[in-house]
Amino acid sequence: MIPPPVTTPLESILPEEPLLMMGAGPVPIPHRVAYANSIVINHLGETMGKVIAQVKDMGRYVFQTTSPHVLGVAGPGSAAMEMAITNLVAPGSKVLCIINGYFSLRMAEMARRVGGQVHQLEIPDNESADPALIEQHLRAARYDVMTIVQGETSNTVCNVHLQAIARLAKSYGCLVIVDAVCTLSTMPLKMDAWQIDAVITGGQKGLSSIPGVSLLAFSKDAWVAIERRTDVLPHWCLDAKLADKFWNQNSYHYTAPVSGILALHEALRLVCDETLARRFRRHLGCSEALQGGIEALGLTLLVARRSRLNSVVGISIPEQVSPERVRAHMSRVHKVEISGSFGLNIVRIGQMGEQCREHHLFRTLHALGLSLEANGLRLDLPAGMAALERSLAERSAAA
Repeated sequence: MIPPPVTTPLESILPEEPLLMMGAGPVPIPHRVAYANSIVINHLGETMGKVIAQVKDMGRYVFQTTSPHVLGVAGPGSAAMEMAITNLVAPGSKVLCIINGYFSLRMAEMARRVGGQVHQLEIPDNESADPALIEQHLRAARYDVMTIVQGETSNTVCNVHLQAIARLAKSYGCLVIVDAVCTLSTMPLKMDAWQIDAVITGGQKGLSSIPGVSLLAFSKDAWVAIERRTDVLPHWCLDAKLADKFWNQNSYHYTAPVSGILALHEALRLVCDETLARRFRRHLGCSEALQGGIEALGLTLLVARRSRLNSVVGISIPEQVSPERVRAHMSRVHKVEISGSFGLNIVRIGQMGEQCREHHLFRTLHALGLSLEANGLRLDLPAGMAALERSLAERSAAA
């Protein structure tokens, strides 16, 4: 018989002081969300039915859609991404993938894996996609589906012309899939008005819920395309018609992540209580104040304002300084966790959900400045903190 392993209690593994999660996700979660995640109920039955009904109603508000086809996914945002692509990209479908970085490439890879004929349109580094360039490609060939990110988490680029691009693609007969994993509820996205057919998000970013339970919505046009398919989909768990049995027909698909759905319910409820309009103002104000503080330190932001994502802020680090060492110092000494990137000499600070609180901004900027100085970079930390304080005060007075 194999003997049991020697184990360590979780409290001996975790840091004595919890880290402030200020990276590209997951983000801090409110007490109500954490409490909901500690509850287990029957995954079927009347109580769960009431929870699911409210999750769908609140989801429609956050997605800004009247579509009945709001579904949860037991998995990360990438699982929701894969559900959208698996159900809308049939073998042989022609897919135009707008590539801004790592996660837009992921959608292209998923489309290839289910048999899509993928054309990748590479956007210049640190720039938003240009509708005129996209229209050239839409005129040159017929596409069934287009994939695009609203915010590219990997390099902090925002496709600021998403509304025009989505409407353009629809006018050429494309179904439009949008990755809003880091942007939903942090900035405007109107699924119906912008003619988007599938919107993907993860729980652990703008919604300030837990990782591992995600949400997506299909338009009515998308659902018609899903129902028309007669082939057997390669992913049983991600088959939207099977998932619909649980989410819309009070039937069994698989055992739902009950605690995670309860957490998502509370996260969505807090978004609805705040309202999207107030939430957008809070996110924009906090992010721009943080960006101003970073620049006042003497640092440079990776992306120019015209294409900059506010939900995740990318900060260029001078070549003589190691981003990994800066991040390690912040984590070890100041108990603040931020993110590195995918081959770029940058660090990334999240501005999603609960990260956009004034006390978190002050703590994070101070920790960043001290950690950069500890790694040999000369900065004007007092100027950075003063700029942050001034910006927040001005916005508070104007509110």
